[in-house]
Amino acid sequence: MSNKIAITGIGIISALGTTVVANKAALLKGETGIGKLQKLDSIHAPSVKVGEVAQTNEQLAQRLNLSEGHNYTRTALLGSVAALDALKHASIDKISSARTGLISATTVGGMDKTEQYFKHFINTPESRKYIASHHAGDSTQKIADELGINDFTTTISTACSSAANAIMLGARMINTGQLDRVVVGGTDALSKFTINGFKSLMLLSDTYCKPFDANRNGLNLGEAAAYLVLESETVATGKSILGYVSGYGNANDAHHQTASSETGEGAFLAMRKALKVANLNPEDISYINAHGTATPNNDLSESVALQRIFGANLPSFSSTKGFTGHTLAAAGAVEAVFSVLALQEQCVFPNINFETEMPETLLSPITKFQKKTVTHVLSNSFGFGGNCTALVFSKS
Repeated sequence: MSNKIAITGIGIISALGTTVVANKAALLKGETGIGKLQKLDSIHAPSVKVGEVAQTNEQLAQRLNLSEGHNYTRTALLGSVAALDALKHASIDKISSARTGLISATTVGGMDKTEQYFKHFINTPESRKYIASHHAGDSTQKIADELGINDFTTTISTACSSAANAIMLGARMINTGQLDRVVVGGTDALSKFTINGFKSLMLLSDTYCKPFDANRNGLNLGEAAAYLVLESETVATGKSILGYVSGYGNANDAHHQTASSETGEGAFLAMRKALKVANLNPEDISYINAHGTATPNNDLSESVALQRIFGANLPSFSSTKGFTGHTLAAAGAVEAVFSVLALQEQCVFPNINFETEMPETLLSPITKFQKKTVTHVLSNSFGFGGNCTALVFSKS
């Protein structure tokens, strides 16, 4: 990459906590945020475990000082809280001090509101059937309004690679001189739509998920929002820099609508591209934050791709979805924040719940918190439809 893309602020709200500090504390202690479904009325509540954000919509709205009659969906509430925290962390008081954009990712948008509205849709007068505040782009616009961003705003929705693609696009726009600063990330709330959908695909586990384990039997869904502030070297001069986005790559498996290829082709190509953009060799990577959803297909496919890239010299790797659940569009940003924390703390986070190696690849993720020298982190995010993205975060 011709220009260094600095990370000057991060913000996150997840099942681990409502601040960066709370999330970091839980990661360092190895404490999961996954538990029973409590805030969403679902017939599957007794049989699924989820990563649910502790705060209610009312509490989130209070954090934003919204009036009682606001039309923010939970996705917009979560996103606004995390994005504002990221901006505050970057010590940005005046957005207009640089050309600033917002690239926000979501898969469900305002589905948490839409599915409630739909119950009464048939009996609703025609004049009230138009919904203006539930679509994916509306949550992005509300976040932009909260941040005061007017220069550029767009929404990314590429399934579970969405936020990683938002980060990639933000870095590219700075690198090509189109913007000086971009707030990038993603937000998704739990909904019946996603729980029912993944249940119908038979991808949900009824116990705590076990990424990369031979006995893994599905994922735990989660909700979260996470954002990073990316700035050009010029704008970031004199600021405290948390790390850099040094590489990125995107590729498509072109294999199946909801499954990765047996050879991990899309993941392999994305990682290879990210390393090339970062001008790094595989042996330069200190830690891999794997996609690791704990589904039989994904973890085997990703493992094969990792072996194709790294051979017998695979660095420390783990999936952190055992902490947060799979937060869909937000996952790439959540794990980007965790990658930055790994650089900051000089550590690798554990792949909790792992017990038995997969017989096909015999790979063993890190199962306990470890202090080690971390210079470059590779973070993977792979989505339905074969959309695969890899990012590289660097200390300097």
